[in-house]
Order: sequence, then C-alpha cells, then structure tokens
Amino acid sequence: MRNEIKKGKKIYFYDNGIRNAILGNFLPVTSRMDTGALWENFLISERIKFNINNDIDFQSYFWRTTQQQEIDYIEEFENKLFAFEFKWNPTKKAFLSKTFSNAYPGSPFEVISPNNIHEFLLNS
Repeated sequence: MRNEIKKGKKIYFYDNGIRNAILGNFLPVTSRMDTGALWENFLISERIKFNINNDIDFQSYFWRTTQQQEIDYIEEFENKLFAFEFKWNPTKKAFLSKTFSNAYPGSPFEVISPNNIHEFLLNS
C-alpha cells in the first residue's frame, strides 16, 4: 500500500528491566504513566522468545500508515498474517483498521490483555 510506512521501526527490549533502568523508572505498573508501552514491550519480547525457543518459523512486524493508523504487532506464519493489539486494560476498546483489513483480507485480529495473556504467550 502506498500509505504504509515502509521504514518505520520500533525498538523493543528483550528485558523490561533494562528498559526501566534506561528510563530510571522502577515504579509498580499501577503507578506508571507508560504502562501501555511497558505491556507492549513485555508481550512482544516474550512472544519472540517463545517462537524462537520452539523453532517456529515466523516474521514479526509493526504496521503504521502515514495517517497514523497502527497495529501493535503482526506475525507472519506459514504465509499468513496475524494482527494483534495489546491492551493493559481489558475493557478498553480496540479495532482492526479498515485500511489494514482491506489490504490484507482474512488476516485474523486479536486483542491481547491480561485476561488472555497465557494463550498468546504459551500457544503457537
């Protein structure tokens, strides 16, 4: 798609403790202003570790358009894209961008929260 950002990158840490040390923030998650980013970093790093440790052949992506539509995490597995949105608050609404769903029809979309973390991190 023309409006996809092709060279945009996000950096994640394999260890959230290193991330917290760089930021100088060791407050409990309930007292932090960056809870969403911390949650996203945790889920992505643990999912990548799971896939690598289980010899799962995958590619991972971050998707954003020039209009700032984004999907937190996309995994390509067996030539199929799987889209994931991460929400610390399970009651917070999330939706799949029509731009993404039109460009990549049939790609499953799932919201990952504390309610279903085990399925995301322990199942392939």
